[in-house]
Amino acid sequence: MQTLGSPVGVADCAGHCLQSNFCGSPPSGLSHSFVGCSWSWLGHLLFKDFVPRAPLSSSRSATLLTARRLLDSLQEGAMALDGIRMPDGCYADGTWELSVHVTDLSRDVTLRVTGEVHIGGVMLKLVEKLDVKKDWSDHALWWEKKRTWLLKTHWTLDKYGIQADAKLQFTPQHKLLRLQLPNMKYVKVKVNFSDRVFKAVSDICKTFNIRHPEELSLLKKPRDPTKKKKKKLDDQSEDEALELEGPLITPGSGTDVLYIGPLKGSIYSSPGLYSKTMTPTYDAHDGSPLSPTSAWFGDSALSEGNPGILAVSQPITSPEILAKMFKPQALLDKAKINQGWLDSSRSLMEQDVKENEALLLRFKYYSFFDLNPKYDAIRINQLYEQAKWAILLEEIECTEEEMMMFAALQYHINKLSIMTSENHLNNSDKEVDEVDAALSDLEITLEGGKTSTILGDITSIPELADYIKVFKPKKLTLKGYKQYWCTFKDTSISCYKSKEESSGTPAHQMNLRGCEVTPDVNISGQKFNIKLLIPVADGMNEIWLRCDNEKQYAHWMAACRLASKGKTMADSSYNPEVQNILSFLKMQHLNPDPQFIPEQITADINPECLVSPRYLKKYKNKQITARILEAHQNVAQMSLIEAKMRFIQAWQSLPEFGITHFIARFQGGKKEELIGIAYNRLIRMDAGTGDAIKTWRFSNMKQWNVNWEIKMVTVEFADEVRLSFICTEVDCKVVHEFIGGYIFLSTRAKDQNESLDEEMFYKLTSGWV
Repeated sequence: MQTLGSPVGVADCAGHCLQSNFCGSPPSGLSHSFVGCSWSWLGHLLFKDFVPRAPLSSSRSATLLTARRLLDSLQEGAMALDGIRMPDGCYADGTWELSVHVTDLSRDVTLRVTGEVHIGGVMLKLVEKLDVKKDWSDHALWWEKKRTWLLKTHWTLDKYGIQADAKLQFTPQHKLLRLQLPNMKYVKVKVNFSDRVFKAVSDICKTFNIRHPEELSLLKKPRDPTKKKKKKLDDQSEDEALELEGPLITPGSGTDVLYIGPLKGSIYSSPGLYSKTMTPTYDAHDGSPLSPTSAWFGDSALSEGNPGILAVSQPITSPEILAKMFKPQALLDKAKINQGWLDSSRSLMEQDVKENEALLLRFKYYSFFDLNPKYDAIRINQLYEQAKWAILLEEIECTEEEMMMFAALQYHINKLSIMTSENHLNNSDKEVDEVDAALSDLEITLEGGKTSTILGDITSIPELADYIKVFKPKKLTLKGYKQYWCTFKDTSISCYKSKEESSGTPAHQMNLRGCEVTPDVNISGQKFNIKLLIPVADGMNEIWLRCDNEKQYAHWMAACRLASKGKTMADSSYNPEVQNILSFLKMQHLNPDPQFIPEQITADINPECLVSPRYLKKYKNKQITARILEAHQNVAQMSLIEAKMRFIQAWQSLPEFGITHFIARFQGGKKEELIGIAYNRLIRMDAGTGDAIKTWRFSNMKQWNVNWEIKMVTVEFADEVRLSFICTEVDCKVVHEFIGGYIFLSTRAKDQNESLDEEMFYKLTSGWV
């Protein structure tokens, strides 16, 4: 039954009042309820076309008079049904009011719509009603309550489930973002907040000329739990101290903001993936551009700016900057940093990222594909910067000798960066001969150096055989290393009591496939140990190998690393791996006859900006300076780009490199542990010591699933091995994305026609709730 407050209710009331006084039936097409009739027809019907059957009583006359007055008032207020609002908020013609907030104008607008109106029609009505001359092409509708963009303009309001209680925003898709680069410098950019994060990062990398954007992602800034909450103004002032020096856009252009994403009338040139026909754009010696800035950035927004800011390392100018940075004190702190990774399959707005918010651009996946100085000067520099800060902030452990080597490389890179910048200013018109560059294309990559001209015997697999000291630690044991004659064949090590017994049955034999290999080296103490954690049914067996010298250590360490991946010494990467280990050890040597170092050079070194706080507390500044300069003599002849590459290689050689930690509770376990995710394996780790309890290789993985209701990740491996765990302080979606991301990266190949398969990435990482 309709109420008297609604137009249909009034019609029904008037109809019932008059029905007994009609002479004959109502006009054709008119029902007793009067639904669908216009008020003008109703008035005509009530007061012109009816003849009373009998004299009206006073009460009935009063009722008719009331109905007539009501109709008159309705006709004066609105001549049609669209002016009559019903109790549920709708109008009689089926329309209802939709509230839209226009963020640019800080203005609320109400539109009359129906559920059949499509999103494009709503935006058209809105712009017409605003009547403001402006380019609205970048604007879209955002539904705050559901945290979703209404980007499918052909969808209707009903299809989106939008009703009268919805509060929409009409807002630009591109918004300002304060982006902290891996070198800790901030830059303001305009990013598409409606794109998926994976696409947004790809657009950012295209503008910055960073190849392989799939290796990077955005991270929310971690909070230091040891510090009290500060006001936003205090945080802002700290960040401003790290703003990039110099404009990224030509002064006078009217903006200091980089616009990330396609602009009307222009197409950003994408650096793309590996191509055999690519023209080198950087000098492989010092990383400087081979041609003017247009070759660096093509048609991007940086082509008219100062691109050297991104490709040249900027030294830390003050120890106070380092002191203010958050330093994780334990493995649990490192795990908490990884809570901030954004979901790559959702947009920034969907993840509650606000305009002008500070986000960190970081290399998320530690699998660096085709790192080539001729195309990747900016990528190499930013990767070097991320490695440098990880060491200085003690996010990754290193020995004292390694720290001094890293400090020496930093000092060398800082000195050469200043010289290169000055030389580049004097030779900015230098051009590149594309034919000569193509003919002399000798690649320097992390995957290897010069190709050997000697093929060797490719029909046999190389072997190692030598006396090695072996130690098997056991509880309550005091026994030390025992010498064995060891042979390394394929992926297995066989231990014999003597060389003469090597033709018989070995005393011990171990298959290193899937094992964890950790170096334990001290150059000054002549200690060259290899720690092996070999997977067995109930966990990991710990074995230690002790080598006599650097050469022996380099060959056995390289063989162990390859065997852990299921590769033999016949693999082409074996010899380069041996050379990398030897060069890494050589850089840590102490010079027995140090040269005289002028006081002026000593004064140029600020050890507080080159080594981590742990060693600053252990030694005086003069002692550290002397050791840095001593280590610098081992790297003084390196070019700038070579020094950066060596720094990255040394970073990759550290035992903890490439492991992303998460706090987890394993099925059947009672306490919180750590799950470590690397590019090729999962590691169950002790939360207190960081020791590996069990390792599972991705190469043995059959499938992985996520129970989104209980937030449990289940990974199934060959031989019916099943791993299940719940992430306690991070969404399991983050872990799921890391696993799928590494699987995706393993499918890459050097093919000039290959393009980034975004859909495959989403299939492997998105998941479904």
